[in-house]
Amino acid sequence: MYAIVKNGGKQYKVQEGDILLFDRLDAEPKSEIELDVLLIDNDTDVKIGTPTVEGAKVKAEVINHGRGQKVIIFKKRRRKDSKRKRGFRRDFTRVRITKIEA
Repeated sequence: MYAIVKNGGKQYKVQEGDILLFDRLDAEPKSEIELDVLLIDNDTDVKIGTPTVEGAKVKAEVINHGRGQKVIIFKKRRRKDSKRKRGFRRDFTRVRITKIEA
């Protein structure tokens, strides 16, 4: 059984026990959150939501918060003596999928 959930403008395919990195959430570690379910697939049938599946819930446990590795953004315009260097680190929340209810 798997589900497709939406969080932060992105869609994720999840199963029980999966560990995912979401954009930073306002939730304490070891707390539980519920996610919007767009599609759920049992072994027998598939339910597609319009936009979400009614009665379906995906519960997840917040493990911790963190920051990703630095990504360097370097722009250079040749022959113009123009360049720009910037760095970026993504804030994330690590969650574990605990239960999928159909």
